[in-house]
Parts: sequence; structure tokens; C-alpha cells
Amino acid sequence: MPLTPEDVVTKQFQHVRFKEGFDPDEVDDFLDEIVVEWRKVIAENEELKAKLAAYESGAEAAPAAPAVEVVEEAPAAAEPIAEVPQAATPALAPAVSTSASIIDLAQRLHDEHVAEGLAKRDELVAEGQATATRLVSEAEETTREITERFDQERTVLESRISELRQFERDYRAQLRSYIEGKLRDLETTAATSGSTPVSAIGL
Repeated sequence: MPLTPEDVVTKQFQHVRFKEGFDPDEVDDFLDEIVVEWRKVIAENEELKAKLAAYESGAEAAPAAPAVEVVEEAPAAAEPIAEVPQAATPALAPAVSTSASIIDLAQRLHDEHVAEGLAKRDELVAEGQATATRLVSEAEETTREITERFDQERTVLESRISELRQFERDYRAQLRSYIEGKLRDLETTAATSGSTPVSAIGL
């Protein structure tokens, strides 16, 4: 399906997120200029085609002339008809070349936009992956630091608990020794005074 100026005017490009790219207004203005020049080329092509068709129709009407024409005059009448395509063909060539150049330019702009969008997408994906990797690494490092700190605190607490338990055992042993010593002293005092021993009264 051939590309027309209306296709350029109505062409809608998808917007790319986080894309800096070209200024859309400048691109639209340039495409408008392309459309204007393209329409001129198409009008010139149509005009040249119409002239060529007119010349060709004249060339086709020439053989229909009366057969009484002098044979020697036939080459002279045929020369202008033969020159018409030769004159029209060079005139059509620049117009066709200009139209092809405009199409190539539009296609190149489209390809550049697509390539830029793909490059931007790849850049955003790479940045996202790098950010995710960095966040995971930081989270793992933070978790490791917290775990190490908790392990150190647990070791300190376990050591403290062990010290407290040892202190409790020592305190109980000292308290028992102290009480037993006091009981012996009471029994000794009771024996010397003739009173009833403390052990006899259930103490």
C-alpha cells in the first residue's frame, strides 16, 4: 500500500515513558513541511502524467490519419511524437526522486524514534536491575549486621546470666554456712548454760 501525505499527517506515535527524545512540536512542524512538499510533488506528477497521456493519445490518433498522406512526410510527422516521451521522462525523474527521498526521510525518522525508544527501554531496564541488585545487597548487609549484633548481645546476656547463676549459688552456699554457724553457736551456748539445745526445740 503506497504511503500518502495523509498517512504522514494522521500518523500517531506511541509515547515512551521517561523519554527525553526530540521536541514533538519540531517533529510535527517538519512533518508538515514534508507533507506540503510531497503534495506539490504529487500534483506535479499528476500534471505530468496528464500531459504524457495527452501526448500519448495524440500519438495514438496519428496513425488514424488518411492513407493519402505522402510517404516521405511520415517520418517528419513522427518525430514530434517520438520526442514527447523523451521530454516527459526527464521531467518525471526529479519528481519521483524527490518523492522517494521524502519517503526515505520519513522512514529514517521513524526508525530513529524506534531505535531511541528501544535504547531508552534497555537503559531503564538496566537501571532497574542495577537498583534492585543494590537494594537486595544493602538489605542482605543490613540483615547480616543486625544478626551479628544480636549474636553479640545474646553472648553478653548468656554470660551475664551465667554470672548471676554462679552468684546465686555462691550466695546460697554462704548463707547456708552462715546460718549453720549461727545454729552451732546457739547450741554451744545452750549446752554451756544448761538450757535446752536449740536442735531439741526443732530449730
